[in-house]
Order: sequence, then structure tokens, then C-alpha cells
Amino acid sequence: MASDHPNGSSSEGAELGRFLRARRTRTSPRQVGLTVGPGLRRTPGLRREELATLAGISVDYYVRLERGKETRPSPAVLDALARALRLDDQEHQHLRELAARAARYVPEPPPAPSRTVRPHLKLLLESLRPNPAYVISRSMDVLAWNPGGLALYAGLEDWPAGHRNLARYLFLHPAARELFTDWDRQVTGCVARLRAVAGTAPDAPDLTGLVGELLLKSGDFARLWERYEVTGRKPAQKTFHHPRVGTITLTSQPMHLEGTPGQRIGVYTAEPGTPDHDALLLLDTTVPAGAHGERLPHASS
Repeated sequence: MASDHPNGSSSEGAELGRFLRARRTRTSPRQVGLTVGPGLRRTPGLRREELATLAGISVDYYVRLERGKETRPSPAVLDALARALRLDDQEHQHLRELAARAARYVPEPPPAPSRTVRPHLKLLLESLRPNPAYVISRSMDVLAWNPGGLALYAGLEDWPAGHRNLARYLFLHPAARELFTDWDRQVTGCVARLRAVAGTAPDAPDLTGLVGELLLKSGDFARLWERYEVTGRKPAQKTFHHPRVGTITLTSQPMHLEGTPGQRIGVYTAEPGTPDHDALLLLDTTVPAGAHGERLPHASS
């Protein structure tokens, strides 16, 4: 049975409403073919009545959706809203997932996924050397790594193993802005990914803890979080301005791990015989002793 908040909206319905409101306020009338009359508009983006008209639904029904009081929109309504807001395929799918969650809202938040990394995955990380590789959770906690996977994010080894998180690193570690010349692009994609995950599990403790911390400590994170973008795209290649090995450009490949609770593996590669690959060989040996945390099988300190 659905459980409502004091204001009459479930947390899942409220998340659906937040997404609609964020996309509405970021969609200009001109983007959807509306003529803007003279005078100032107090509302950024589309007005509620404009979006309702474009989607072919009543204003009252749309207001209930945005306030989280209506949690069972039909597929046709969702498709109409997606068209009106010019959502791309990923955003459209996210809207469907939010609506599905709102319709079957369960009051108890799900437990956080296990942080345990299976032994064969640790062996896989070791076998990938000198290519930097690591396993991360859905909330971007770094759960396991080979030497290069830790050393690539300069300064990350200074943090205790349980504190290592790529989102936390990007926003709060002083080395991050110097490591990435396209830091703005990196953090935009990072927040979009967290938004997409948190949108379908808004009460999950692993996500709420991280998001709450970053909202308090980083104005940049708070600004991007408010935008509610879920389609951040990461470039296939990343350039690192690394204090130990110089500037290196690597190809990244994230992969979901079958049979794991939301874990992914990230691997960076460079063509053998190139300066970038030479830098990887050097990077593989630069992690200070004691920085590895849990030792990988057969890994050297």
C-alpha cells in the first residue's frame, strides 16, 4: 500500500514532479514553437499551462503530477509530456522509470547494495595491468582497484579507502580541477549519472548520504543537481594532466558487471608503443606503499 508524505505526495511521486518541473523550467517557449508576447515572464522556461496544452492534458492534472499528488500517469501521457519537453531517448526512459516507481511506491527504502567485490573481479583488475582499472558502485564509491586505477586520479590515494568516491573526488579534492582541463564537462556528466540513479532510488542510503554531503560542501554540485539532467555523456577519450607522468590521453571503457549489485568496472587503455602507453607503465608503479587498501591477489605493494 502506498505511503504518503504529510503534503499528500509520496517521495517517488515527488521525484517524478521534480523531474518534470526541472525540465519544464529549462525548456524555452521558442524551443517548442511558442510565440512569446511582449513583457517580462516571471516563470523561467514554460509555464505549467503551456506545457499542459502542448501535451494535451488539463492544467489541473499536470499540476497534480508536478506536485507529486498524481502518481499513475498513463503511458500516453508520459509520451505526450516527453514530446512536449523535447526529451531525448534517455530522458524519456528516465521519465517512464520515475512514473513506474511512483505507481508502486513502497514506504521502506531499499538497503544499499553490498560493497563486497568478488575475488575473481579483483583478479581481473590485476590481470589488466598496466591498464588502470577499478570497480565502482552505483554511487561511484571506488570499491577495488589495481595500482594504475588508483594512481590515475592524482591524490585519491591520500584518502582512506572507505572515503574514495569519484564524485566526491571531482567536487571536493583540490587536485581534480588541475587533473581535468574539461572539469566542467566531467562534473556535468557525473551529476547527470547520479541524478539518473537517485531518481529511481531517491531514499537509498548510499545515494542520499553522498548527495547530502555534496550539496552541503559544493556550490557547483548544488547548482548542477538543481538542473536535473540525466543524460550526461562521457567522452570515449579523456585527457589527464597528471602530476607524476605528465599529460596522457586514454580511452575509457565502463562496463556493467553481470550478477553484481550495481557495480561497474572502468578500464583505461592506450595503444602499445605510444607515449601514453609508456606513461601507463610508469603510472602502474607510482602508488606509494600502503595506499592500496585491500591488497589485490599477487599485487605488489
